[in-house]
Amino acid sequence: MADLKQLMDNEVLMAFTSYATIILAKMMFLSSATAFQRLTNKVFANPEDCAGFGKGENAKKFLRTDEKVERVRRAHLNDLENIVPFLGIGLLYSLSGPDLSTALIHFRIFVGARIYHTIAYLTPLPQPNRGLAFFVGYGVTLSMAYRLLRSRLYL
Repeated sequence: MADLKQLMDNEVLMAFTSYATIILAKMMFLSSATAFQRLTNKVFANPEDCAGFGKGENAKKFLRTDEKVERVRRAHLNDLENIVPFLGIGLLYSLSGPDLSTALIHFRIFVGARIYHTIAYLTPLPQPNRGLAFFVGYGVTLSMAYRLLRSRLYL
């Protein structure tokens, strides 16, 4: 069993934790951006959230959808769908002993693709910008999964 010192000496794992931190911070930004859009536009999803803006029927007018809020929320949901698999597969991939330069390429491309995807979503840039960013990031995760299974397959 590896001790903490051995894990800290694993350059690939340390690189992964650095890029995972960047991408998780970006995801947290989108969560805050969604809340900011809701408050700025006075658009809420739950009746209890409207209580500070009125009572009864007056508060219900804030219980609606808004395109600006929904766009940020959809970008955040897309992050959840893509970053969570990257974190799991990336961690296992990092622990499988890949070449540092190959791992860095995977991590950098994924993080760059996800940042570009967010920019393309929020700006919004015309398609296929967002779609290409999605498929590049998805492809990186698949590549790590393939390399992991190819090198450490125990079925």
